[in-house]
Amino acid sequence: MKRIKVMVIDDSAVVRQVVTALLETDPEIEVIGAASDPLLAMVKMQAQWPDVIVLDIEMPRMDGITFLKKIMAERPTPVVICSTLTESGTQTSLAALSAGAVSIITKPKIGLKQFLHDASEDLTATVKAAARANVRRLNVVQKFTADVILPATEHHSAMLQTTQRVVALGTSTGGTQALEAVLTTLPRVCPGIVIVQHMPEKFTAAFANRLDSLCQIHVKEAQNNDRVIPGLALIAPGGKHMLLRRNGAQYYVEVVDGPLVNRHKPSVDVLFRSVAKSAGANALGVIMTGMGDDGAAGLLEMRKAGALTVGQDEDSCVVYGMPKEAFKRGGVAKVVPLSAIAREIQAQLSM
Repeated sequence: MKRIKVMVIDDSAVVRQVVTALLETDPEIEVIGAASDPLLAMVKMQAQWPDVIVLDIEMPRMDGITFLKKIMAERPTPVVICSTLTESGTQTSLAALSAGAVSIITKPKIGLKQFLHDASEDLTATVKAAARANVRRLNVVQKFTADVILPATEHHSAMLQTTQRVVALGTSTGGTQALEAVLTTLPRVCPGIVIVQHMPEKFTAAFANRLDSLCQIHVKEAQNNDRVIPGLALIAPGGKHMLLRRNGAQYYVEVVDGPLVNRHKPSVDVLFRSVAKSAGANALGVIMTGMGDDGAAGLLEMRKAGALTVGQDEDSCVVYGMPKEAFKRGGVAKVVPLSAIAREIQAQLSM
């Protein structure tokens, strides 16, 4: 069996040693080298190119963002950012995702060695998923379902149609670029949108602000009781679940705490289930690029409730995991490329 070749680049000797040791406990992974900065790494990588790069951001001689852009321009390779996330570093880390990083692992300033040991399964799983990522295009935790946040509805009663349409988007790995591609092409007049993007706490506000500066529509991190209105996209805050609620003909969101669902908080399944219950046929559900199966069950519930459901196609996904699983379970009614998703959203205005 071919092992996944990994290069670790971090200016901390402790991080290099611990990450290397943890990754090599997995028989499917081989660390072919470690370097204290990108320039040293490039020398080593010329001899043997890795399948995945684990990269810090703040390093001497060349920072991680500059190196990432260089790699993606010259020889696209899956990159996992392993960085200490501070308030000031959040924008930089978002820039890394925008530049093509596949995923981010948050490392603390204190208790780093213990944290890396505790997160070893997440680390190896992330590296394995990154190895499957199509970068050229573009925790041991009990796996709860959405039942822990919102009970399922076995029989969906007919729901009063309203002029208010709702679009629910769910995405993970590769989603930062995909959401930017979709939202920046939408005109100011479009249906209200609710979004779950798997992202750490403190990232979502900066991510929403960045999109808001690029889009014609207004984009913001959701707060409890925010109205869902045309021309507005609400992004679920990292570390919280977001549910759609209905009061008469109006929709709003509820932001709540709770356990991880499908190992995520926010969870796409939680959002999609709430949309099925509160909006039914008044909604469009879209599942996009990402690893795992979060959202697959919820999208099927939306379809059974009468909503139109769309899955991003394999060719335009960075990781064809979540849309593939949703399609396999029967939740996807229509498969479209990334470039067509904005058109599907706009079509809701004429329904």
